This record gives sequence, C-alpha cells and structure tokens, in this order.
Amino acid sequence: MFEVTRRDGVCRLYRPETRWLSTGYAGGESHGSVAYNVSVPKGWPETDLDTYIERRRAAAGFDEAGPTLLTGVDQAHARRAQFGPVEAVVTAGVSNPAALPTEFEGGDTATDCDGSLEQTGGPSSPAGGEDEHVGTVNVVVGTTRSLEPGALANLVAVAAEAKAATLLSRCGSPGTTTDAVIAACDPAGEPEAFSGSATTVGHASRVCVRDAVLASLDSRYATTPIPRGVEAAQFGVVADERATVSQVQIH
Repeated sequence: MFEVTRRDGVCRLYRPETRWLSTGYAGGESHGSVAYNVSVPKGWPETDLDTYIERRRAAAGFDEAGPTLLTGVDQAHARRAQFGPVEAVVTAGVSNPAALPTEFEGGDTATDCDGSLEQTGGPSSPAGGEDEHVGTVNVVVGTTRSLEPGALANLVAVAAEAKAATLLSRCGSPGTTTDAVIAACDPAGEPEAFSGSATTVGHASRVCVRDAVLASLDSRYATTPIPRGVEAAQFGVVADERATVSQVQIH
C-alpha cells in the first residue's frame, strides 16, 4: 500500500492519488500522495503546529504537505504490517495511558446505574502535565480497495478497536490520552461498500493493526518494562466518573 521513508524523526507514507481520513491535528478528509508521522521532543513547547510541521517536513527533505500525526515516540520504533489488501504503519508508546474502568466499588458495573448516582472521582495524573506526555499510539492503516465514504470512516473505528484490544492485553489500558488514526484507500481500487470486522478489509486491518502495535511496543520497550495501568505509568488519566443512565422511553 505505502512507500515508507523515515529520516530526521519524520516518517513519510507515500502513495499517489490516495484518499485519507485523519483524526489528528487539522484532520478530516483529504486527497493526495502523502501522510506523515512526526516525532516531537520531550517537553515539546510548540503551539504553532502548522509552522512546526512544515519546518520538520522541510528539514527532512519532504516538500509535499499531507495529513500529519505527532508523537513522542521515536520513529525508530515505527513498524509496518501487511496482510491481504491492507497495510498498517504504527508507532506505539504508553507512558500516558487512558484507563476506562467498567467495574466499581461494591461490584457495580457501568450498566447497573439507574440514573440516581452522582458523579464521583475524576481524571487523575500521577505526575506531570498534559504538555509532558510522551506516549501516543499513532496508527496509519490503508487498503488498496476503494472504500465508500462510510466504509473509510468505519475503518478508523476498526483500527481503533484493534488498537484498544491489543493495548488492553499488553498494558491494561485501551489507549493513551493522545492516540490518533489515519485511514486511507485507493480510489482506483476494487470498490468496497463496507469495512466491518467480517469483511476482507476489516479483518485484514485488525490483523495488521494488532501485529504492528505489538511489534512497535516490543521495540519501544525492549530494554524497559512496559507500564501496566496508570499507577505504573509516568502519566495517565482514569475516567472513573459515573454518568446518569436511564431507559430510552417510548413516545
């Protein structure tokens, strides 16, 4: 799917005439030849992201603009996985996990709430602040098929689900506070109306995302233990409030 080039902390994914859908900065739908994953330094102070991204691209020798993801993970840990008509390229770091508990004190589960409970708890961060987070799991997943607009959007969800399942098994949280996905397809490819998990594209995407996330984690944490949960991580948040839940009424 992609011609991938990495230099000076910038990873360029190239494929002519590609449709992209990004959840990252300045994201949305676009059409072009390139997308990027850019590593930023620890304590990164930038606020003018457009200028920063352009400067980093130019320094790495890449002229063409395209959807761009940012991460604190070094591009040396980028890993690519290909299966069937799909390829995924991933960088994974989990120093800032975002935990989402589904069981609470007293054995309650999220579905037990009857609407009378008040919110408790709140986001927690063992150390540091938002600007110090150095994790992020960035996923770029693309297919040589031509996806309908809804199927391309759904591919983002399929990739995020595969990422979450993989991270839950490896580090106990479904993601970090800064994860992002770019989904891509070839407008000239074989048409596909759907991209769910039972389809060829959806199945292959789950396989690729899982294996690329695992490989990137193995690289990133080759010499240090992978943090399991917010308590073991450098940074992180826990969504432990309770929403008001009620039955949908017939009118």
